[in-house]
Amino acid sequence: MPLKVDGIRCPQNHACPLVKECPAEAIHQEGFGLPWVDAELCQKCGLCVRSCPMKAFQKVEPGV
Repeated sequence: MPLKVDGIRCPQNHACPLVKECPAEAIHQEGFGLPWVDAELCQKCGLCVRSCPMKAFQKVEPGV
């Protein structure tokens, strides 16, 4: 299931700690901007969804 990062929930005022925690190195961020998930690298392990304290990483139903 694809992932998205909710720009309203993500404060975007710091380096996202999940960039370093992602085992597939699928999360990227430029400066303190909104992080994004590379769908081709993502293993869909759910670590980012469970670990984000702001609940900004969310699974997206296909076709939504």
